[in-house]
Amino acid sequence: MANHSTEPSSSLSFTSSSHLSNGSYSYRQANKSYSSSGVELGPPGPPPPSANLEVISLNKLSSNLEQLLVDPSCDYSDAVVIVEGTPVGVHRCILAARSKFFLDLFQKQVESLDGKPKYLIDDLLPYGKVGYEAFLVFLNYLYTAKLKPSPVEVSTCVDNVCTHDACRPAIHFAVQLMYASSIFQIPELVSLFQRRLLNFVGKALVEDVIPILVVAFHCQLSQLVTECVDRVARSDLDSISLEKELPHEIAESIKLLRLKYRSDDEHNIEAVDPLREKGIKRIHKALDSDDVELVKLLLTESDITLDEAYALHYAVAYCDPKVVTDVLSLGLANVNLRNHRGYTVLHIAAMRKEPSIIVSLLTKGACALDLASDSQSAVSICRRLTRPKDYHAKTEQGQEANKDRICIDVLEREMRRNPMAGDASVSSQTAADDLHMKLLYLENRGIVLQMCHLHDCYSLLKQS
Repeated sequence: MANHSTEPSSSLSFTSSSHLSNGSYSYRQANKSYSSSGVELGPPGPPPPSANLEVISLNKLSSNLEQLLVDPSCDYSDAVVIVEGTPVGVHRCILAARSKFFLDLFQKQVESLDGKPKYLIDDLLPYGKVGYEAFLVFLNYLYTAKLKPSPVEVSTCVDNVCTHDACRPAIHFAVQLMYASSIFQIPELVSLFQRRLLNFVGKALVEDVIPILVVAFHCQLSQLVTECVDRVARSDLDSISLEKELPHEIAESIKLLRLKYRSDDEHNIEAVDPLREKGIKRIHKALDSDDVELVKLLLTESDITLDEAYALHYAVAYCDPKVVTDVLSLGLANVNLRNHRGYTVLHIAAMRKEPSIIVSLLTKGACALDLASDSQSAVSICRRLTRPKDYHAKTEQGQEANKDRICIDVLEREMRRNPMAGDASVSSQTAADDLHMKLLYLENRGIVLQMCHLHDCYSLLKQS
């Protein structure tokens, strides 16, 4: 891993404040005059003509280089980067001049696409993900030295009451840009996005701090790691989430820090039964193995119940949808049980955004009206995790249905059917049966379309 500088380079010097929102200040502020005693002497005079000419020339150069990216008539690219299945034309001389990563990369022989070297972005990233829109923003900076605003369709959510200053899509987009900046070795952007991510840490939900902590770990951003670890250690995020979603050494450091905090507060120490904890972990491991029969055996051998192990919460979060259905069929779990963080099973399902799981829970009487401790319902949780791009994505014939849209529609329809908290189980049962049929129809429709396509191909082969 390259040793990234934390000081911005001069390539940001001619970028306007409208493009960089962190740490920028005006020309007038930066050029105030002071006496030897520190007394301000008044505003400076106008810059010399040569300075104006330099700024104008650099901005003109920036605009001209941007044309190479945005104007199809100026497509003189000599290499292609495939991002999320979409080819992006690039100019190797520019990327090599701006980034040592690309300078080294372009010295190697690779396969070609239409006579141009082709690179898959997933092959260039040792960790993390950089989406199409994030790559275009990053690429635009390499060409112009100006950082464009984040596209709304991928950096905001579809919750109308969200301010989008710390929702999951906003964080994920900044995380993607950090991966690109670090891996492709642009130190001034690393410094910029570290500040942005630090700003998220104090405002975001603790579960949304996890992707920030992961990128900080991979990119060796010690300050950001320290801030995230402290935030998570002081939170009520469960140990299972730490073990499942974080690198082992980071999860262990958080556990040690929690022990320190608890020892400092003797009144907050809770007694833990190690045998009980071991029994709960055995149930979770059986669920990980998709072995519901073993779960039943473990329940008979101990006095631990599914609810005490939060087994349904665990299955909904981490297991195959069929395992969730099998656990529900046991009839031993409370579908409206809240975990120690105040989330019901349906809240966890909304976070996962798997339509079949949501429908299965509604079928068994899960209440869509229940609010989490932060006053969010299952549908608002789902909305705050969904980007406009994904919500409005059109599904082509034969493709998988839009799961993001289905999850939100299913939950909203359930709430419209049951606006009052009356007989939730009866209403949920009726709604879920109807929704389940809709999902089956969509699934079967996809299968029929695939069969029709195969039949057409077979007919063409016979004719030839």
